[in-house]
Amino acid sequence: MRRPLARSLTALVAAALIGPMLAACGSDDPADLVIYSGRNENLVKPLIEKLEKHLGADVEVRYGDSAELSAQLLEEGDKTEAGLFLSQDAGALGALSAEQRLAPLPKGTLDKVDPAYRGAAGDWTGVSGRVRVLAYHPGQVPTPPNSVHELVEPQWKGKIGFVPTNASFQAFVTGMRVLEGEDAARTWLEGLKANEPKKYENNLKVLEAVDKGEVPLGLINHYYWYEQAAEKGSDALKAKVHYLPKGDPGGLVNVAGVGILKGADKKQAEYARKAVDYLLGTEAQTYFAEETKEYPLAAGVTSAEGVPPLETLQPPKIDLGKLDSLKQTLSMLQEVGLV
Repeated sequence: MRRPLARSLTALVAAALIGPMLAACGSDDPADLVIYSGRNENLVKPLIEKLEKHLGADVEVRYGDSAELSAQLLEEGDKTEAGLFLSQDAGALGALSAEQRLAPLPKGTLDKVDPAYRGAAGDWTGVSGRVRVLAYHPGQVPTPPNSVHELVEPQWKGKIGFVPTNASFQAFVTGMRVLEGEDAARTWLEGLKANEPKKYENNLKVLEAVDKGEVPLGLINHYYWYEQAAEKGSDALKAKVHYLPKGDPGGLVNVAGVGILKGADKKQAEYARKAVDYLLGTEAQTYFAEETKEYPLAAGVTSAEGVPPLETLQPPKIDLGKLDSLKQTLSMLQEVGLV
C-alpha cells in the first residue's frame, strides 16, 4: 500500500540539484526507454516491470518529484536522455506543454481518454485520476459540508486536518485560483488560516486523525480511504468520505499522466508511444483501479468496488493543463502563513 510523504513544491526552485542525482542513476549501456517518473517507486515499480515485459525492452526509470522533474526537463531541453515523462499531476505536464517540450500524441491514443483528462494541445494524456474529498467523522459531523467555502465559517475553527505541503492540496488551491481568481483564493486561504486548521505530515495521517476523532474533518484524496477500507475492512473505519457536489473547487479531479519528450531519438520515441498505449490498456488501467484505488481513464475498465464511478462525480470544469502555476500557489501559501 502506498505510504505517501508530504511533498513540498518548493522543489521547483531546487530543480537544478536533481541533474547530478539523475546522471548518477544512469548506466554505461543506454536503455531502450528512459522514463522520468514523478510517481512513487513503491507504487509504480510493479507496473513498470509489467511494461518492460510488454515492450520486450530495457526500461530505465529515474524517480523524483513531478515538479522538480518537469523543471529539470525544461532545463535539459533536447539534450534530455528521457523519452517519457510520467507525472503525478497534470500541472507538471502542463508546464512542459506550455514550453512546447512534448511531442504530439497519435489521435488514436488521445481518443482513449475523455478530453477533460488530457492536454488541450494533444501532447499529454492522463492515465489515472483522483478526486479531492472530505474525510469526516459521522459521530462528530453527521452532515458534512457541501463546499470547501463552508470550511472558513467559525464553527469549523480547530476542526480541520490538512497537509499544506502536499502536492495534491497545492494543486487544489491552484485550481481554485484558476476557477475563482487570485483574490478569491487568497481570501479563502486567509479564512482557513484564521480557523486554525491542524497540519499533518501526509494525507494518511489526516485520515487516521479523523478516524480517531482527533479532528472531525480532513482534506484528502479519495483513494486513501478506499485503500484503508481494502486493508482493514470498511466496517473497521469510523471515518467516511464525502464527495463535494455542484462543481465545487474542493472536488477537483486531477490526473497522473504521461507525455513523450521532444528530442527523444527514433527508437525511444517509438517505445514511448507503445508505453503510453500500454498505460492506457486493460492491464495497466486495472492495476490503477484495483491496486491504487485511483480512477482508470481508459480501456473500459471500471473503478474498484465501492468507489463511485467517475461519471457520477460533479467536479469543477477546468483545463487541467492550467494547474501549471504551482509556484505562484506556493508563494500565496507562504504569504498567507500556511506553509
